[in-house]
Amino acid sequence: MQDAPQKPDEPRNAWMREAIRLSMESVETGGGPFGAIVVRNGSIISRGENRVTTANDPTAHAEIVAIREACHTLGSFSLTGCELFTSCEPCPMCLGAILWSRLDRVWYANTRDDAAAIGFDDSAFYDEFTKPIDARRIPMSQLLQDEAQSAFVVWQQSDVKTPY
Repeated sequence: MQDAPQKPDEPRNAWMREAIRLSMESVETGGGPFGAIVVRNGSIISRGENRVTTANDPTAHAEIVAIREACHTLGSFSLTGCELFTSCEPCPMCLGAILWSRLDRVWYANTRDDAAAIGFDDSAFYDEFTKPIDARRIPMSQLLQDEAQSAFVVWQQSDVKTPY
């Protein structure tokens, strides 16, 4: 007897269920309700759950944790060829990490509106990006640009740099 052919969405659904399971595990251990996994070539290469409050690290979102672990596992800062499954639409910080890591695709379950409804509202962050620097909530002032340019010049001329 032949096995029934696997439906195209079945692996994706299973991977999303793992991200959702991690979000539940995070809640049960005192973290936020977020989980994420990175998949490459049909296999999970990393898992992440929200560790913001448990690690006292505001950057320890599930997506960031999963991206860091995936990069460590692969020995590369590039996650080209990988997909992220996350229990919630990524926040602006996570979206930045997703773009920098060059993930091929993101799958998410809950939306940012769902997250906002339970107290995880990122709208202020999205709004902040559209403001000029001098109108932002946290004052930002430039200092010593001329001196700082020296590192840029040296990097640009370096023969041992790794472009990214």
